[in-house]
Amino acid sequence: MKISKFVICVDNSDYPASLERWKIYPVVGDRDAEGLIRIVDESGDDYLYPQELFTPIQLPSIARERFQKEYNKEGYE
Repeated sequence: MKISKFVICVDNSDYPASLERWKIYPVVGDRDAEGLIRIVDESGDDYLYPQELFTPIQLPSIARERFQKEYNKEGYE
């Protein structure tokens, strides 16, 4: 799966063990299920979560490159 964009978690109240509020998460995959996005959560695996728990963000290129490099090690290309 490919990292397509990045989001920041703004609400983890229903998923406190899986998501950290205010943490940046990569969105993986090219297509999202309706109302859901697939992110790599605290378990290190990718899961679908409701979109309203996140806000899209634009990272500076250096941060985007470092995220991509780190997640490529784990198989997310």
